[in-house]
Amino acid sequence: MKNQIIEKIFRVVIYLRLSDEDGDNQESDSISNQRILNRGFLEGKQEFQIVKECVDDGYTGTNFVEVR
Repeated sequence: MKNQIIEKIFRVVIYLRLSDEDGDNQESDSISNQRILNRGFLEGKQEFQIVKECVDDGYTGTNFVEVR
């Protein structure tokens, strides 16, 4: 028991948000860049497991939609 290594796994929800409306129905470049940065940061870090991704692009706090 003394030499037992305990590995913790952290479940992660990625939340991507754009504060200003983009003006069209396509996903904005800012959201795409945030996704790349977040996933790139977590890539290779085995202690983190992405379980969900939420995107708030063109929505407010009252009409939020879960995308993935």
